[in-house]
Amino acid sequence: MYDRTLVLDILHQIDGALRKIRDRSHQITNAEELTASPEGEERLDGLCMLFIAIGESLKNLDKITGGTLFAAHPEIDWKGAMGFRDVIAHRYFDIDAEQVWWICTHEVEPLSEAIHRMIVELGA
Repeated sequence: MYDRTLVLDILHQIDGALRKIRDRSHQITNAEELTASPEGEERLDGLCMLFIAIGESLKNLDKITGGTLFAAHPEIDWKGAMGFRDVIAHRYFDIDAEQVWWICTHEVEPLSEAIHRMIVELGA
């Protein structure tokens, strides 16, 4: 069995990062806004840093729980979520703002809902 308290702490950190992504991306109407100005580029950089933190935390959770936590939530592409961290971290200069924008608008909310369900299931 794994350390439930540690897992909950990590889930809460991920939840906070996802909240920041939603807050920082909700006023953006398209991917071009992430590259059209220095402010947009700073926002893109910040979003990418949050995605790196989330991906790393997901990898840690998978290791800590022996894969059991994510297996109970097959509605999320966990491998893809963790892999996006690797793309950003290792190929930063090739980041596609359109892909980041798409993930912000299509994948963040379902991931956030799954994280919330895990927190409830673990009893916190």
